[in-house]
Amino acid sequence: MIESFRNIFAIPDLRKRLTFTFLMLAVYRVGCFIPTPGVDPQALLEFMKLTEGTFLGFVNTFTGGSLSRVAVFALGIMPYITASIILQLLTVVWPYLEKLSKEGELGRRKITQYTRYGTVLISSVQSLGIAIFLERTSTPGGASLVPHPGWGFRLMTMITLTTGCVFVMWLGEQITERGIGNGISLIIFAGIVVGLPNAIVDTFAKLQTGALSIVVVLILIVFMVLVTAFIVYMERAQRRIPVQYAKRVMGRKVYGGQSTYLPLRVNTGGVIPVIFASSVVMVPTTLASFWPESALAVGIADHISWGQPLYYLLEVVAIVFFSFFYVSIIFNPVDLAENMRKYGGFIPGIRTGKRTSEYIDSVLTRITTVGALYLAAVTVLPEFLLTGIKLDGLPVIGPALDSFVPSFVTTGLGINFYFGGTSLLIIVGVAMDFLQQVESQLVMRNYEGFMKRGRIRGRR
Repeated sequence: MIESFRNIFAIPDLRKRLTFTFLMLAVYRVGCFIPTPGVDPQALLEFMKLTEGTFLGFVNTFTGGSLSRVAVFALGIMPYITASIILQLLTVVWPYLEKLSKEGELGRRKITQYTRYGTVLISSVQSLGIAIFLERTSTPGGASLVPHPGWGFRLMTMITLTTGCVFVMWLGEQITERGIGNGISLIIFAGIVVGLPNAIVDTFAKLQTGALSIVVVLILIVFMVLVTAFIVYMERAQRRIPVQYAKRVMGRKVYGGQSTYLPLRVNTGGVIPVIFASSVVMVPTTLASFWPESALAVGIADHISWGQPLYYLLEVVAIVFFSFFYVSIIFNPVDLAENMRKYGGFIPGIRTGKRTSEYIDSVLTRITTVGALYLAAVTVLPEFLLTGIKLDGLPVIGPALDSFVPSFVTTGLGINFYFGGTSLLIIVGVAMDFLQQVESQLVMRNYEGFMKRGRIRGRR
């Protein structure tokens, strides 16, 4: 392992890429500490302490803590992800975008350009919502978060946060192009990882004060290790479909005749469905914040708030939907079966052509179902540990269930969500992808990789 790390810095190109990646992530972290003008920092700090353990605190994790400071990078990369979701959905229903997606590199560049425009529009709307929310919010002591509200503050906040979001988007694209790994995923990864030390310190502080017992902490550590091992196992799991290529004689040479396999990953989409689903579930609460005086908007926001049964249901449905949707975009069984037929390949016992595509589609549907349920289970877990399930929000049977089940089911265990779920899924997934990228760079240059036996398989 030490020799492998030494080889990384022995390759000039790889060393430059790693240095560039870390520098860009450092720039991102600096921007997370630059505050937006016009906000009272002391009043904001007092207010954000009240949001710990809530949905707002959960969202704050993905921005690296910049949302709690209303920093210039407070929006993070989420508007870009939301714009990507919208463009991918429109690709299916809008013939113009569908045509662009099939035009190769030129079409993808055009779609990327539209995604950037959408990012600017979404970040402008979200920054205006944040400005209005800050103006209408005060601390428990009555201090206003914005000493001088008005359109001057709103426009300044819109310009600042939108510019910061566009700059973060540019950082992610630069890391992808000139660094190592997927820049967008690494930015989210960096935002989550920086909060882990505080989560560990907070857990041990609760242990010293008696808020958590030593037995609970030990169970927590074992549970964290098991969840991590389960995530690694599922991220590397795949279904191998055997493929046989017939022999072909071209001139004096014989081609084909070998046996291989088609690897279908159980979790083909990686963490993308989880990120997409998180963005979609945030939409109703965000829209309701624009009309705080409306009883209908407040009622909808309450029923879809963090910990409510409807929130869990929407999150699970969104994860399952985006798992299948993402796989349908990046994987076409008909094209795959046609390419196999052109090169003389076939699946033993399955006719080539339509039968092959139907077989691949059926296998892909089954393993994607398993992968989607795995993502949903790992995502819902930390939210349950932190806040439980508010069963009293269910109509008719809610109060009866609330009085029947144990208290920890409805109130949670108060355990910080850093130790499982979405954040751990992103950390493990992005780390595996990053190591796979470095591994491929080492092997390509005839260096020994991290693994002596086998290779690290990428997430996508």
